[in-house]
Amino acid sequence: MNLSNGEKLVHLNDVELCVETFGNPANPAILFIDGATASMLWWETELCEQIARGDRYVIRYDNRDTGRSTSYPPGQPGYALTDLAGDALGILDALNAERAHIVCRSMAGGIGLLLGVDHPDRVASLTFVSTSTGAEGLPSSSSELASSIPAEPDLADSGAVVEYIVASVKACSGGSPYFDEAATRTLVERDVARARDIAATLGNHYAVSFDGASRDFAAVKAPTLVVHGDHDPLLPLPHGHSVRAAIPGATLLILEGAGHDLPKPLWDVFVPALLQHTADGRS
Repeated sequence: MNLSNGEKLVHLNDVELCVETFGNPANPAILFIDGATASMLWWETELCEQIARGDRYVIRYDNRDTGRSTSYPPGQPGYALTDLAGDALGILDALNAERAHIVCRSMAGGIGLLLGVDHPDRVASLTFVSTSTGAEGLPSSSSELASSIPAEPDLADSGAVVEYIVASVKACSGGSPYFDEAATRTLVERDVARARDIAATLGNHYAVSFDGASRDFAAVKAPTLVVHGDHDPLLPLPHGHSVRAAIPGATLLILEGAGHDLPKPLWDVFVPALLQHTADGRS
């Protein structure tokens, strides 16, 4: 059963953001925000549908410079992290959602932090997936990761771009037994085909000003779930422990066998945990 309400472009001032929703808008809203270079497709349709069947209203969207959303010249993003947080709020406004459960992955943990600290009235709960406090002393990425990621391809060659992204995703899986290369390639092919500017997609998020990075995780008051894979080579598991320890009352869900990803075989662990986390004090 397809629960999708279809993609649409939401206009926020001079920005267009591509948004897709699943389920009944009368249900509690869960807003999924993905990390650097990742469009909304990386919150897979089947995953969104599973969660929507749990009586949730699921919202996913393309961040600026990904998918069908507004793109900027490569190397010149015209926005900062606080603008990305503003986009999330603008989407909630456009969908008439006063509050939402925020699920943010990797770099988007900074967006979730901004929302939780600066806009607590809009945040019913927070879930940080594969992210970090960035505190001193945390382990750096594994040496194997750097050697496994290939050199950037000719961006005019879409086939080469697909192979580059697939290889990068495989490297970030950290040797997970759940990595599915065929499914990843299918997703990447679709992602590359729908991107407005793949050069901007692959580079601009790394040039964004992290103007909200000074926020303190300890200031988060929303109920918080931290989700982290024990095979994560980009942000090893101590990064997940650091987020849990920094936020009063936070809980940690360790995904055994997951890398810097959320593999389908572990959705049966993740989805019930998320539905339980978003069941109390529902928006």
